Amino acid sequence: MLFGLADLFAAYGQIILDFCKFRGFDKDASGTIVSILLIGISAFLTSLNLFNKIGKFAGAGSLVPITGFANSIVSPAIEYKSEGYVMGVGAKMFTVAGPVLVYGISASILVGIIYLIFNTQAITLV
Repeated sequence: MLFGLADLFAAYGQIILDFCKFRGFDKDASGTIVSILLIGISAFLTSLNLFNKIGKFAGAGSLVPITGFANSIVSPAIEYKSEGYVMGVGAKMFTVAGPVLVYGISASILVGIIYLIFNTQAITLV
């Protein structure tokens, strides 16, 4: 495939980034705006049941971390909405993304502790 979903999201992200810089935002603010808009676009496409269809066409491009994560949160929320907002949406929203969050946060804490132990400059700053 010549042009995947990852390329499409990257192109949209670059257009948004350039527009933000043109409007006078600094690099950090522009990056934050791009992230927020890409999450919103992927959640919106998921709610319309278009994200998965685009993903089937584009292949692995739908696994782009920021948009794929938004899709993994919104999909179960929509699927279990009929069971109610607390026991359906609230309880099932993180069924796919929950383990990713748990192990990602745990790994980052572990790496931070190892970094703190082995980096003498960081110990003197604390």
